[in-house]
Amino acid sequence: MINTNFSLKKNKKKFQRKSVENFNKLITNINKDISNSSKTLNILNRKFKFNFKIKDLKRFKKFKIVALIGMGGSILGAAAIYDFLKSKIKKKLYFFDNLDQDSIREIKQNENLSKVLFLIISKSGNTIETLSNAFSLGVIKKNSKNIIVIAERKNNLLFSLTKKHNLFYIEHKKHVGGRYSVLSETGVVPAYLMGLNIEKLRSNLQKFLRGKNKIILRNNVIKLASFMRSKKFNNLIFLNYIPQLEKFLYWCQQLIAESLGKNKFGFLPIVSNVPKDHHSLLQLYLDGPKDKLFNIFSYEGKLTKKVKINMFRKEENFLNKISLSEIKIAQKNALIKVLKKKNIPFREFKIKKIDETILGELFSYFIVETVLIGKLLEINPFNQPAVEEVKILTKKL
Repeated sequence: MINTNFSLKKNKKKFQRKSVENFNKLITNINKDISNSSKTLNILNRKFKFNFKIKDLKRFKKFKIVALIGMGGSILGAAAIYDFLKSKIKKKLYFFDNLDQDSIREIKQNENLSKVLFLIISKSGNTIETLSNAFSLGVIKKNSKNIIVIAERKNNLLFSLTKKHNLFYIEHKKHVGGRYSVLSETGVVPAYLMGLNIEKLRSNLQKFLRGKNKIILRNNVIKLASFMRSKKFNNLIFLNYIPQLEKFLYWCQQLIAESLGKNKFGFLPIVSNVPKDHHSLLQLYLDGPKDKLFNIFSYEGKLTKKVKINMFRKEENFLNKISLSEIKIAQKNALIKVLKKKNIPFREFKIKKIDETILGELFSYFIVETVLIGKLLEINPFNQPAVEEVKILTKKL
């Protein structure tokens, strides 16, 4: 699934040797954390204990329209799941992940709100934007049967409203931060309500901790940590040839930025949809400052129908009887040749299937990789002190 062309310069070999030793110790600790129900990485455990029962959610399956209200990690994962597996989902979904009066006006004008299932998610229970959207929609009412609330069980506004109005409530685990919560209640409940197979989503979450896959993980972690340590590569570009993967990459953006952007370290993750951006940003990517790493995402599964056109001139005959997927592959392969020629570091993720299992593997891979990079560089990947500072000051204004 992953090919890499990352390279280490000679003066980084000492760091590489030390990192290999540390990696093995860190993997041992990762496995311990996966087995520990009080640790964040317990989300990767196949026996992870959810704070809900499927039988209690069945009553909500009747809703054909679902609206998710949340911010950051509370909603990005669910949006990624929906975007990637949309072809399997028969329900209509709304996502309220910003303060946008037009979006609120749209759902009020187009839908009977009593027939919409509202899923309100906030780990802290005090997220200003989430509460503002919920109040603006006017859906929090006594004994409402079309609301599910996911929040921590503590003294917070959302949990208090849940008790006051007798709303259906699922506890958000204290030790699972928002950006790591997609494989817990925060992502799995929406996936179930979308009609997806949640067992498949969580079926292969430890794939990259075993055998040859662990070696792939190790090599990528050490090389990325070395690049970050050098501070020469500040931009991590996601070149996305798979439209269904766009929201997943925005989930990755938050994961990487919030987890590793500390102590004057960090990558700026940039989502770039291609081939569209071949016609706007590619010139800068290839001939601009050499401060970029590239993650290329391509689809190599079943190809789409061929374009049967015979109107082209001889010099354009390469377009005849070629599928759109084949055109993308040709563009991607041409780009890779140029990246190699210019000695620009990149790696490629080849996706061969669009299903729950593959998406679960992607979520788990980037979670583990990000945590390991942080640990190698002695960065705490689980906090976000600068974000919390802004939240505190906002409430004082």
